[in-house]
Amino acid sequence: MAKKIPEKVVSRLTFYHSIVSEFIEQNKKNITSSQLAQRLNIDDSQVRKDFKLLNEVGRCRVGYCTKDLKENIEKTLGFSNKRNAFIVGAGHLGLALAKYDKFDNYGLNILALFDNDPLKIDMQINEKKIYHIAKLPELACELNVDIAILTVPKPFAQDVADFLIESGIRYIWNFTPCVLNAPEHIKVWNENLMASFLQFACKEID
Repeated sequence: MAKKIPEKVVSRLTFYHSIVSEFIEQNKKNITSSQLAQRLNIDDSQVRKDFKLLNEVGRCRVGYCTKDLKENIEKTLGFSNKRNAFIVGAGHLGLALAKYDKFDNYGLNILALFDNDPLKIDMQINEKKIYHIAKLPELACELNVDIAILTVPKPFAQDVADFLIESGIRYIWNFTPCVLNAPEHIKVWNENLMASFLQFACKEID
């Protein structure tokens, strides 16, 4: 990412990108801050404030050029900077992520999966091979991979994370419900699905 942008703004930019992409697919050449704000249930002044970080200026009544806006968001978020990654854990979630074809559009190239189940080794999922976890250090070095998407069961999460770090992995996208202990130089992003569900459920109750 070329610019230092707050995480909340990054999150909104990814949503803007998705909506703008829809407009382009519908052959719509312009989009307004009000249209974006309405889709995301936020104030349109927030949209304009976010776009000032992109040096993106809309025109009164016309709005923003969808093609230019999409390219600007992609440049700002570094979509063109391709990064290779492994999925570690070939269970239901790991397989679902491997089957998702859109990661590459955002600069994430998943090369392979890893597991310790002998019945899964050498299987192909969406043209991605499942290797035994013991092969990871060798392949991480060979393919210059420093990103791992962790989807193993919670009881094994910390041990596997330690193994990944020892293998040269520096970025862990953690989909397990385990709070990982990692050295300061290792970047861990926790994707807590249950916490997200509970936040959603609480809002619904309110």
